[in-house]
Amino acid sequence: MHMDSSIRVLLVDDHSIVRYGYQQLLSQNPAIEVVAEAENCAEALSCYRKLTPDVVILDLSMPMDSESEEVQSTAGGLEAIRRIRSYDNSARILVVSGLDSNPYPQRAVQAGVLGYVTKRNASSELKQAVENIARGKSYYSKSIAHLVDSKEELYEDNQLSQLTSRELEIFSMIAEGHSVNHVAEVMHLSPKTIHAHRANLMRKLGISSNSDIIHIAMRAGILQT
Repeated sequence: MHMDSSIRVLLVDDHSIVRYGYQQLLSQNPAIEVVAEAENCAEALSCYRKLTPDVVILDLSMPMDSESEEVQSTAGGLEAIRRIRSYDNSARILVVSGLDSNPYPQRAVQAGVLGYVTKRNASSELKQAVENIARGKSYYSKSIAHLVDSKEELYEDNQLSQLTSRELEIFSMIAEGHSVNHVAEVMHLSPKTIHAHRANLMRKLGISSNSDIIHIAMRAGILQT
């Protein structure tokens, strides 16, 4: 980004009302221009490749593509980060999410994002976060900063810390009620592979059923009661 030009932003969220709200917030700064919007992982990558925006703002919970719009899980957001960073490892990405406890902030940072703002703080922090990230600086909501800045093992008491990123994505989708076959279709993997990941994550967590997955997800704040 040239400092004498506007900050070009790509908004990625599967709710149009949320994108509209962000656009209204960002429009208060004439130096910020929303150049495109996307509502799933596939659209996000397509828009990024076409426009190479200065900053990408995205939610973690979104569908993988237009054919799986009913499947809204963190798998879509994490995969979008991975795909964009794989295409352009200098991509500057800001997560705005309602998930404000680990493992999600840490996993997002591990995937390469520069910032993480909680949705409840978006109205007061979004503009500053975008400005920071456009300059290559990081920005985290206060409730997130202590998680990602810790030099010690993060969320050591969180059961989900044991899971790989792929297992965490599958855990989230199963917790949200999606069948193994549906998860396999959305993630472009075989049902056999999903069953293997499911068996591994259940072994790590010491659980034996999908209801156990749901209970852990509720305690971790992934599912709202």
